Amino acid sequence: MTDKLKMAELTSEEARQYLNKDAVILLPMGSLEDQGTHAPMGDYLGAECVALDIARAARAEGVATFVAPPIPFGGSDYFGSSHGGIAISQPTLTALIDDMIASLARHGLTKVLIINGHGGNVTAINEVTQKYRKSHGMLVFSMYLWQISYELLKDILGPEKAAASSGHGGDPLTSIGLHYYPDILRMDLKQAPPKGQKFMGMDVAGFAAIKYEGARITGPIEALETAPHGTWGGDPVNCSAETGKALSDRLVKIGAGFIRDHVSKGFGA
Repeated sequence: MTDKLKMAELTSEEARQYLNKDAVILLPMGSLEDQGTHAPMGDYLGAECVALDIARAARAEGVATFVAPPIPFGGSDYFGSSHGGIAISQPTLTALIDDMIASLARHGLTKVLIINGHGGNVTAINEVTQKYRKSHGMLVFSMYLWQISYELLKDILGPEKAAASSGHGGDPLTSIGLHYYPDILRMDLKQAPPKGQKFMGMDVAGFAAIKYEGARITGPIEALETAPHGTWGGDPVNCSAETGKALSDRLVKIGAGFIRDHVSKGFGA
């Protein structure tokens, strides 16, 4: 087995040798949007780092696992107001995921696990994976890293500390970044999440949401209008490389175990 983890680094001859019916392909995804004034906009960086560690761990379990080039642009949502951000429409993202899986399936690469790092990708992922189950009998699962992480953080930090750090611009992504790529974070630029934020006189309940009479009501509101510094919920001051390491270890263990116990065995009809 080659030491190369990234599909992009394989030569065409190596691809013919190693990308066979037993190979598992990880597809990392993310976005390019405001992650807080202190953090790099590309959260796909974190998704790719976790995917590479999952691949290493899965190989240690005896499963040939490779990482596809990440999809760096997320499906468009309320983060379109992010200066310098790039998002693609949901139909475009759906078509892109569809084409990638179709290319893999054409060559018998049907053991695919999506490593997702952006909520705006979930709808497109669900649409494509439902299609391939119906058309090819393929079961393509997806790990939405940050959604999983919110629950893991409660165990790693305890409920109170997790609540203080968890949120957009805070954990999990800031701690993941401090663990994997601390040199490109600017913690000196961090901003606390807003308090008492208003939108047109209404209390803000989160991204694209206000609250009225105790009810959360969503609407076409831009992220810049509800969280001008990209943070909501947790404060990045509470994030750390140690938390990022503990969190990545847990994510990698889950991902590699799922590959070993299920993905590697295939889900074909």
